[in-house]
Amino acid sequence: MSLPDPGREAEAAAALGFDLSECVEEPIHLLGRIQSHGTLLAVEADTGTVETAALNTGCLLGIAAQELVGGPITRVLSPEDWAEALEVSAQHEAASLVLPVSIDVAGAPRMFDVTAHRQGPSLILECEPRAVALPHFARYYQGVRRALTRLRSSTTAVECCQAATHEIRALTGFDRVVAYRFEGEDGPGEVVAEELTDGHEPWLGLWFPASDIPPQARQLYRDNWIRVIADVDDVSVGLHPPRRAGSGLPLDLSNSVLRTVSGFHLEYLRNIGVKSSMSVSVLREGELWGLIACHGDAPATVPPELRAVCEFFGVAFSLQLAVIAEREQAEALAASRERLDQIISRVTSDLEDSLLAGDDALRTLLDADGAALCRGGRSTSSGMSVAPALLESLQARAAGLSPGTVWSTDRLSEEPDQPGGDTTEIGPAGILMVTLSRAGDFLAWFRRDRPTARQWATDPSKPVQVGPRGERLTPRGSGAVFRAVVRGQSLPWTPTDRATAQELWRTLTGLVLRHEAELTALNEQLRVANSDLDSFAHVAAHDLKEPLRGIFNAATFVIEDAAADLDSTTVRRMLTMRRLAGRIDDLLDSLLHFARLGRGGLHRIRVPLDRVLDSALDVAGERLAEAHVRVIRRDLPEVYADEDRLYEVLVNLLVNAAKYAADQGDRTVEVLVDTLRTPAGGTPQQTVVVRDNGIGIPADHQGEVFELFRRLHGQDERGGGTGVGLAIVKRIVERHGGELWLESEPGCGSSFCFTLGQDGGD
Repeated sequence: MSLPDPGREAEAAAALGFDLSECVEEPIHLLGRIQSHGTLLAVEADTGTVETAALNTGCLLGIAAQELVGGPITRVLSPEDWAEALEVSAQHEAASLVLPVSIDVAGAPRMFDVTAHRQGPSLILECEPRAVALPHFARYYQGVRRALTRLRSSTTAVECCQAATHEIRALTGFDRVVAYRFEGEDGPGEVVAEELTDGHEPWLGLWFPASDIPPQARQLYRDNWIRVIADVDDVSVGLHPPRRAGSGLPLDLSNSVLRTVSGFHLEYLRNIGVKSSMSVSVLREGELWGLIACHGDAPATVPPELRAVCEFFGVAFSLQLAVIAEREQAEALAASRERLDQIISRVTSDLEDSLLAGDDALRTLLDADGAALCRGGRSTSSGMSVAPALLESLQARAAGLSPGTVWSTDRLSEEPDQPGGDTTEIGPAGILMVTLSRAGDFLAWFRRDRPTARQWATDPSKPVQVGPRGERLTPRGSGAVFRAVVRGQSLPWTPTDRATAQELWRTLTGLVLRHEAELTALNEQLRVANSDLDSFAHVAAHDLKEPLRGIFNAATFVIEDAAADLDSTTVRRMLTMRRLAGRIDDLLDSLLHFARLGRGGLHRIRVPLDRVLDSALDVAGERLAEAHVRVIRRDLPEVYADEDRLYEVLVNLLVNAAKYAADQGDRTVEVLVDTLRTPAGGTPQQTVVVRDNGIGIPADHQGEVFELFRRLHGQDERGGGTGVGLAIVKRIVERHGGELWLESEPGCGSSFCFTLGQDGGD
């Protein structure tokens, strides 16, 4: 049977009287309710006026929601705590930061963990009662260190997933932890690894329908590393007022840690005997690869510090999966090189005859059942028969794509522009096509339908069953495993297939074959990714000993309120704790920013460098003025780059010039564009140069300045910082396909030079 998409699943469910489309379309970020173990306040950031309050504030904070709304937040938080919440949230756009706060409840102080994040003009404050005055992180340190070490030693994706489930369960104590991999952006999911306590039915190898996690839920998983449900039977708490005055909609709780979840999902968890759950998102190139799903047999809250530990682990896990995938792709490309070279060696000006010769070399290059070359309106094919209407459809599609673009599908029958005709059992079910020209020329490979037997945790054609609670989503009503054959689908095209097709295109369009160089580049990317992961493990093991973002504020609270009653040694220790906590928080923010640079795509356009420099000076200008550094700009042309990322490069280099300005004399930083030959050689290229006359860098230390968290001066010297700025510059330049190098002598200043890869202009 064909695997149903959410729309067809909804139609199937309608026969049972249950509209599954409600689940698919439910606005789960606008449910207007939170979990009852904490409470929530939405405050207008500019005025400090409470706009929305959870209906349990009276129970937890001592003041009813109706009394709080319209009044100042300082009825709950001290002016100092409110100012701190504003300050930290303004520095970290969508990130949630935790502040340990003492709140007077009915005349007695009570400790809360207050999670703060911005939501438009409002500041969302979520208060969770803390059982003890100060958190204890020592018990997490060894577990995190062991988990990262085991994760780094994994060599395959499955081994990495198994290590992740084992370590997350050891850290959290949940009864079942599974690694769940999605098949495509909106496809079903498979359990690829699990750890569970005795007496639980294994799910390893089972598939779950795509409707189990609808699109809007997947979006929230992409945006939030952690999602926790403390008690599936919790009577959630509403908000007052239930709708926002301006929009008429409930408060947007997309980034809320207390946000309740869909009733469909809660029912889903009850049906499989789960009382509490936590999920850790796994991302690849900014997309949702899968989840680490944790299930508990009893209600359980997850404290902020443990959530932070799991978030760190999720970042490391995502990085390690990327490392493994890149290595496997490099190995697969190396294995296919002999076949690719065989094809390339016989290519002549007569592409049709030389590519589609009597043997099957072109088809077996991608393990395909057929291949076709269409040039100038003429089609030549080998292998399986392909309907003319399909070739015409592919030509129309190719005409709308840039040359060298690879397009593929393993479910041709589900494509919206699929022509009728010979596309079922005797036609292709999967296609991979690389475009050759803007005129619609293309080279394509075809694969037949490959029926695949799968074990499902529920009957995928009947995601809804009638039970004691009525019609509901029921993944495992019993120990039965549903075995079904998926039809209308070919073997999936791998990233290696796509890369191989694109490499062949490069040669066919007259470019010099640089397969060896590309393998070297892949190995270099692998080295960089391993270096990133090593840096993360180093920070987690040696710097982030107590990974709680709010510990700085807790120490400050103790110092300010109780310093007079403490001896000097204790005060000194508290000051040290605060300083180290601040350092940890800065390192964590820098690390997460650095990691995310590798996931998003670049949006490259022709952009005036003058305009980008003006924007960068809006941020860096004050630092330069304080250091009495004069900015000199030459005639700056347009460059081809991602404007936002280029802005980050200039800000970091200008701030660097301010930090390391000369101790005296006329201090300058010059921005210019020249045509230079890079250290790697080759043709001279357009090069951006940021040159200062500062203190300079010794030759034996010049390679170190681009390393993550590397500073050549003390933490509090030369303006401080985490040592991540130049590492970010290097990563952005390399993502553009450019080169970054440094020319410097002590006492003679430094010149940072970088190219931005191939120009996309005409």
